Amino acid sequence: MNRFDRWTRTVVARMRGEGRDAGAGFVEYAGLMILIAGIFVMIKGLNLAGTISGAIGTAINNVVGG
Repeated sequence: MNRFDRWTRTVVARMRGEGRDAGAGFVEYAGLMILIAGIFVMIKGLNLAGTISGAIGTAINNVVGG
């Protein structure tokens, strides 16, 4: 059995076994929300909203051809 097969069996056993991470979904979701909120705070604090909006508008115009 090679290393990949052992790793695959270990991952599957942890996902389906009794020791799986039952409450990990909420923790991961909360961490993701905190990260996204931090990004928005950083964008607002650095006054990058107009720059980002302009860059997105320019990219869309380049794709659409307008």
